[in-house]
This record gives sequence, structure tokens and C-alpha cells, in this order.
Amino acid sequence: MPMASEDIEGMIVAALPDAKVEITDLAGDGDHYAAKVTSASFAGKSRVQQHKMVYEALGGRMGGVLHALQLTTAVPN
Repeated sequence: MPMASEDIEGMIVAALPDAKVEITDLAGDGDHYAAKVTSASFAGKSRVQQHKMVYEALGGRMGGVLHALQLTTAVPN
């Protein structure tokens, strides 16, 4: 069963309350998304650490309910 973009955004914001999340459904199937996550929590962390924080926020759903997520992370200007 596909995961709704609102659920993805909600889980990320629950873990990173200051996050600004922009989600795009890449294939229109609810299984392939792109997400841009901007959070001050990423400051001083490597890109790998930032991505790990987002994946942890998704609670193990990557590769299961959420098949693919093209992820971009950033620190606010």
C-alpha cells in the first residue's frame, strides 16, 4: 500500500519540528517521491548524517511502504 505524501511530511516534521518539507510525487503512484527538507537541525552535519536523520524520522518505512525517496537536505540561509 502506497504512503501518502502528507504522512511522509508529518513524520519528518514530528521528528524535526522546524523542518520545511516539500514533497513531489515523481510517478503519480504514491511510491516514488522526491523530498526537499530544510532544517536548522542539519547545521554542522554531513549530508550523510542529514539524510540519516530524515530516514530515521520515517521509522523504517524506507524500502517497504515507501519504495523510493529522492532526498535533498539543506540548512536555512
